Amino acid sequence: MLFGYEELCSREVIDISSGERLGFIDDIELDIASGNVRAFIIYGRVKLLGLLGRDDDTYISCQDIKVIGDDVLLIERQKGSSETKFTKKQRKRFLSLLK
Repeated sequence: MLFGYEELCSREVIDISSGERLGFIDDIELDIASGNVRAFIIYGRVKLLGLLGRDDDTYISCQDIKVIGDDVLLIERQKGSSETKFTKKQRKRFLSLLK
């Protein structure tokens, strides 16, 4: 089954183990060497109109995806694997590499 980026971004991500609504997919992480998608990224929520920054980004590995429905993407996060979040310091370091 093939899905386009826009199709995946229009689906809400829900963790079935906790019932938590994580949001919508904002970005993807690609492995350029193999051409595979490594993870889906949900950006952290904005605090006070962005003046206080935002929460950490959430990474969801492809192994965590259980069901891709018409409106939702159901995942079951494994302990430690997809709990990985990009901290503000890591985000700044990554963006400095792009300059």
